[in-house]
Amino acid sequence: MTKVGIIGSGFAGIGVAIELRRAGVTDITLLEKAAEMGGVWRENTYPGAACDVPSPLYSFSYEPNHPWQQRYSGQAEIREYLTGVAKKYGVDEHIRYQTEVATAEYDGRWHVTTTDGEKFEFDVLIPAVGQLSRPALPDIPGMDTFQGRMFHSARWDHDHDLAGKRVAVIGTGASAIQFVPRIQPLVQTLKLFQRTAPYVLPKPDRRYGRWHQELFRRFPQARMAGRGGIWAICEIMTKGWIGNQVIAKVFQGLALALLRLQVRDRELRAKLTPDYPAGCKRILFANDYYPALTKPNVRLETTRITEITPRGVRTEDGVEHQVDTIIFGTGFDTKDFLAPIEIRGRDGQDLRTDAWAKGARAYLGISVPGFPNLFLMYGPNTNLGGGSIIYMLERQARYIARLVRYLRPGQSLEVRSEVAERFDEEMQRRLADTVWTSCDSWYRTSSGRVVSNWPGLVSEYDRRTRTSDRAAYDLR
Repeated sequence: MTKVGIIGSGFAGIGVAIELRRAGVTDITLLEKAAEMGGVWRENTYPGAACDVPSPLYSFSYEPNHPWQQRYSGQAEIREYLTGVAKKYGVDEHIRYQTEVATAEYDGRWHVTTTDGEKFEFDVLIPAVGQLSRPALPDIPGMDTFQGRMFHSARWDHDHDLAGKRVAVIGTGASAIQFVPRIQPLVQTLKLFQRTAPYVLPKPDRRYGRWHQELFRRFPQARMAGRGGIWAICEIMTKGWIGNQVIAKVFQGLALALLRLQVRDRELRAKLTPDYPAGCKRILFANDYYPALTKPNVRLETTRITEITPRGVRTEDGVEHQVDTIIFGTGFDTKDFLAPIEIRGRDGQDLRTDAWAKGARAYLGISVPGFPNLFLMYGPNTNLGGGSIIYMLERQARYIARLVRYLRPGQSLEVRSEVAERFDEEMQRRLADTVWTSCDSWYRTSSGRVVSNWPGLVSEYDRRTRTSDRAAYDLR
C-alpha cells in the first residue's frame, strides 16, 4: 500500500487527505507543527479576524451545510467548520501534532526528519503548508531596542491590554483592515503607518437568521444558488484583473466611490487614494475601516519609517512618534515557498536553491521536475486575485489523489521537464498581460516574476485538472 505523508493540517492538508481516502489510499500521516489543526485560521486570532470570501463559497463543495452565522464568517467559526469536516471524514485520526518538518530527501522514498530529530519514510510526500503561513516582519533598524510591547497580527498578544495605550500599527494589509476598527475605540491614540494605500470595496455582510438556516436546510438548492452567484461574481472580477479594462474600471470606481462617501476630509482622502490600478495588489473588503480612520484618536502617517526607537517610531522627517505598543500588520512571506523546510529531490537537487533559483514554478502548481512523488497543494501560480482558494484546493486534491492511486509499491511519478517548462512559459506569458505586473506586491518576486497567481478563471483550472494527465508524467 502506498504510504503518504502530508505536511500541514489546514484546508489544503485536510482536503487532500479526504480525497486520498476516497481514492482508497488510507495509509496517510499528516505532520502538523502545532498542537491543533487549522492552519492560517488557527494562527490568526486578532480582533475582527474573518474571511473576505463569503462562507457559502469558502467551504468544501461536498460539505456545504454548515450553519454559518453570517455571510462572511469569522476565524473561530471557520476553524470550527474545518475541525468538524476533518472529524466527519476520519482525517483527524491521521494527524501527528507538534511534529515540525525540517528536511525531506528522496532516494526512491521520501525520508522526512523533524526539528526534534524524529524520522519518517513515505512513498509520496505532499507539502500543504500554504502561502500564508509565515508572518513577514519588515527589516527596520532598531526593532530590538523598543521598550514597549511589539507583535505581529498573526501572533496577537491577547494578554496585552490595549485600553488607553498609544498604539502604532505598521502596515495596511488585509489583517490591519480588520483589526484597526476593533482596537480604535479602546486605545488612547492610534497611528497607522501606511506605505501603500489599498483599494477597499464595500463588504456586503449580513447575519444569517433562523429563517435563512431553515431555508438552506429545507431547500439545498437555495444554498447552492447563493454559492453559484458568489462564484460567478468572483469570475467576473477576475476577468477585470486579467485584461478586461471595463470590468476593472467598474470595480476601481466602486472602491473610490466608497472612499469619497466615507472620508470627507480631502487631505486624508488623498492619502488613502491608491496610485496604481485596482487589482494589482490584493483588493480588500470593509465597511468600517475608513470610518475608523476619521476618528479623533487616529492619525494616518504616510512618511517613510526610518527606525524603531526605544520609545516609538521615527519617520524620515525626523519626527519620533512615541507609542507604548507596535503592531505589525505586514502580512506573510509568500514568495519563499515551503520555507524553512529543506527539500531535496532526485540527485540531491535542492528545491528552493536549485529548481527554484529563479522563482518558484510547478506544473499546474503541483509537480516539479526532479522531485518524484512530490505533489504540492497551493503551490506556485495557484493563488487567486478574486475567488475562493478552497475551490482551487479541491481541484488540486482531486488531481493528486488520482495520480497517487495509479502508483504501485516501488513506483514513482515525475512530471516531464519539457511539460513543466512549456506550462511555466505559458503562465508567465499570460501573466504579463494581467494587472499583477503593474506594481510591486506580494504576488511578485523582486525580479518581477509573478509566482503566486493563476492567470485565468478558476473554471479553466477546474477543466485542466479534471483528468490525471498521466501523459505529462514519467512512470518509473
